[in-house]
Amino acid sequence: MGKELVVIAGPTASGKSRLSVKLSKLLDGEVISCDSMQVYRHMDIGSAKITKDEMEGIPHHMIDILEPYEEYNVMLFRDLARKCINGIKERKRFPVLCGGTGFYIQALINDIDLADNEVDLTVRQKYEDMFDEYGMTYMEKLLYSRDPESGRKYHGNRKRIIRALEYHELTGRKLSEKNEMERSRKPLYDLAYYVLNLPRDILYERIDERVDRMMEEGLLDEVKALVDMGVKRDMTSMQGLGYRQLYDHLMGDMSLDEAVYEIKLQTRHFAKRQLTWFRRERNVTWIDVDKYDKLDSIAEEIMETING
Repeated sequence: MGKELVVIAGPTASGKSRLSVKLSKLLDGEVISCDSMQVYRHMDIGSAKITKDEMEGIPHHMIDILEPYEEYNVMLFRDLARKCINGIKERKRFPVLCGGTGFYIQALINDIDLADNEVDLTVRQKYEDMFDEYGMTYMEKLLYSRDPESGRKYHGNRKRIIRALEYHELTGRKLSEKNEMERSRKPLYDLAYYVLNLPRDILYERIDERVDRMMEEGLLDEVKALVDMGVKRDMTSMQGLGYRQLYDHLMGDMSLDEAVYEIKLQTRHFAKRQLTWFRRERNVTWIDVDKYDKLDSIAEEIMETING
């Protein structure tokens, strides 16, 4: 077999998890989840975590490894995922990386050194305070004036806006340029990188249906249980779509209908940002899912390409 790693990426609700299982069956593979929420225990519905039945006997890694009050970041993902890949290879099986977190994928396959040397908590606090005082629109304009590319990319993302402003002040350079340099690095693995794609209207319909299904399955009760466990709004785990909106509902900051509307809206925006990220990646093969009758056909086509 020519390749040593397959990446199945794409926006939320595009069918990545199911395709990864089907492909792993053909490749004698194991799946590594590249998702910033599925690592957390007790957060099953809102993270669209794959169930035991859906795994169909295929081993899955990087799922249910942390408690909701624990921190998770790209550096931890990179190091743990690398160990998973090595272990799968030692078992003479094939690693299939599955997820929609493009930054995490990039950090792993390009072996990016993410030691955060350009951190100054005083500078970061300054921008935190500015955010609280002036608001999102002002801070977006401020970043756009210093780093237009990051300004467009991080629209509406407080954490990333602050990071980009902090990096610019400490280094005099644009974070977007740093990211572009990292994106152009030679991959650590001989890999095949696939991104699933759907027409926008179909994708958005899937997202809305998924959110409705999550609510029917008990997402609100899942968030209530997390609150009862002591999980707070500012914790990393509670930043996931669905969780933070329902947390705000439970705190009386919005009605349930408003929360559900916001989950759907923000998830659609998130999917759009995911697609924008993947379009910038190099050596990626796009798969138009709607042009296939079933995922099995895509899996078989990928396997033939890898073996060829």
